[in-house]
Amino acid sequence: MKREFNWPIIRLLMLKDWQLFQKQLAVYALSGIIALAFLGLARPWAFYIGSLLLITLLVAMACFAISTSLLVERKEHTLAFVMSLPVSPLDFTIAKLAGNLLTFAVPFTVMAVFTLIVIFSTALPDGLVVLAAPLYGHILLAYAASLAIAMKVESEGWNIFAMIGSMLLINPLIMILGQMDSIRSVVESDVIVWGRPILAILIAQVVLSLSCLAFAAWWNGRKPAFY
Repeated sequence: MKREFNWPIIRLLMLKDWQLFQKQLAVYALSGIIALAFLGLARPWAFYIGSLLLITLLVAMACFAISTSLLVERKEHTLAFVMSLPVSPLDFTIAKLAGNLLTFAVPFTVMAVFTLIVIFSTALPDGLVVLAAPLYGHILLAYAASLAIAMKVESEGWNIFAMIGSMLLINPLIMILGQMDSIRSVVESDVIVWGRPILAILIAQVVLSLSCLAFAAWWNGRKPAFY
């Protein structure tokens, strides 16, 4: 039997998440641009402040997208309203995944684009792109993993632990990347060289991110009921 999706309801649920949180996400994006302005000064103190602020904002934004869209709604028991709509568990899963991805992807993309603009249009070395790419990739992977866990596990404590734990792994990642010859050799130059280790890291981050999202869609979509 062919499965038909209720696309009008899915679209409405997606837009609900976006309209509820677009102002807060705009603040995150604007704050990220301010952090990048510090980076663009190309001074040691400004680079430290800007990079620290940017990473903090990326982590906070990813956690905000998940906590407000899933954890808060679950805590406030809004599922009863959704169950009154002509929507199946699979429709609801698609709507929550797509809506959450939308609220995360828009400010994430804005910050990533402005990062490239700042690197290429200021005195910062162009080779910084090779370092920035896997850091953004880690935020994407940590977000996807946290989202998959949040959609499967109802415990608020475990979800908070998963979000904070996965995001904090960016600290050892920075240390590892800083020790890699393929990054140290280009990060302070204007030559952009994508070495095999960096490409392998980026590919792994993308594949794992997509796998987490696919697992979340499959696991929740197969449920015969909302509970």
